[in-house]
Amino acid sequence: MDLRPRFSSKIDQLIQRGVNLPNPLTLDIGEEVRVEQISGKEVTIYPGCRIYGEKTVIASGAQIGYEGPVTIENCQLGSLVELKGGFFKESLFLEKTRIGLGAQVREACILEEETVAGHCVGLKQTILFPFVTLGSLINFCDCLMAGGTSRRDHSEVGSSYIHFNFTPDGDKTTPSLIGDVPRGVMLNQRPIFLGGQGGMIGPLRLGYGNVVAAGAILREDMVEENKLILGEPYEGRVLRYEPHRYSGLQRIVRNNVVYIANLIGLEQWYAHVRKAFLREQEFGELLYDGAMDKLSRAKAERTARLRAMAGKMPLASEHSGKTGIRRKEFHDRVSDLVDIFSSPLAGDPGAEERHRFIEFLHRHRFERPGAYVDVIRSLPAEATALGSRWLQRIVDEISHKASTLLPSLKMFED
Repeated sequence: MDLRPRFSSKIDQLIQRGVNLPNPLTLDIGEEVRVEQISGKEVTIYPGCRIYGEKTVIASGAQIGYEGPVTIENCQLGSLVELKGGFFKESLFLEKTRIGLGAQVREACILEEETVAGHCVGLKQTILFPFVTLGSLINFCDCLMAGGTSRRDHSEVGSSYIHFNFTPDGDKTTPSLIGDVPRGVMLNQRPIFLGGQGGMIGPLRLGYGNVVAAGAILREDMVEENKLILGEPYEGRVLRYEPHRYSGLQRIVRNNVVYIANLIGLEQWYAHVRKAFLREQEFGELLYDGAMDKLSRAKAERTARLRAMAGKMPLASEHSGKTGIRRKEFHDRVSDLVDIFSSPLAGDPGAEERHRFIEFLHRHRFERPGAYVDVIRSLPAEATALGSRWLQRIVDEISHKASTLLPSLKMFED
């Protein structure tokens, strides 16, 4: 009788590829998983892990499940990624990302190079630029965060922080932009600090260099930079609550427009800049496809939430004058607004700056070859300014179109 342990064919294939499986009998590898998309170079999958999904990619040096069991479903992992314990679904993790035990990372997240998160962190529809660091016990869904220049100079979210992304009216038109894409991708901006035991009520925008004190709940935009924000607690009292009021409709729509415009700018950055760098990595094409898929999902989520909120405008209390006009205009034109985000940009805004920046980048890479983070950080100021102008023109053009479509909201006039 053959008493040797019997593994599934998928586990046998992983062993043959050289994947380190300390206890293969405890693993569950879905039959749909493409073993050829899992590197055999110094990848370790610890006991109790589950790997599912035909789009799952695991590059060299990845460490999965060191602190506790990990479930991965259709995620793409770059090299040297460490997922130490938790649930990870339909998200992208680029080189040297590290996440602690008890994580729940759901759809459409992009964690770029050297991002770090502690234990028990919840993310969904979240984009973190390189070096961003999250403490522990954090809920940080529906936001994009940039800022910082290195692992020692990074944007940070303190432990027990929450991004409030669901309103009493059941809306999730609440994405917050912490930093921005046009300057954030250049990896040369001052870090942003969100103090622990605090929170942010989306949708908000926050500028670079800002420090939000521990325990503060941020309720208003602070696009100015390099400020210390202490926050003020609400005075204890009971007020009448009126559902579906949308008194801040102008700010809500504006911040959603700006957020989506930044997502479109990031798509352009991946298409024209990051793609060439990713192609040089193991499974680079699959990592690039994963990034573009997540950005497409992010746009779809934001436009769906705008449509849902616009559908509630007739439910709001009747108002005459400007308030009623604004609500009706948003309700009637939301489809046209969404079309702006999905249509090709007329006139190719920023094309001249893009061409000049790409030419500069190619010369720079020839003279100073290296990985993505190192090359971008070493660009001279004149080049990064040029690249930022290219992406900002995209954001500005989309914002201008939206403002023209919804004139009564006067989104960009305050």
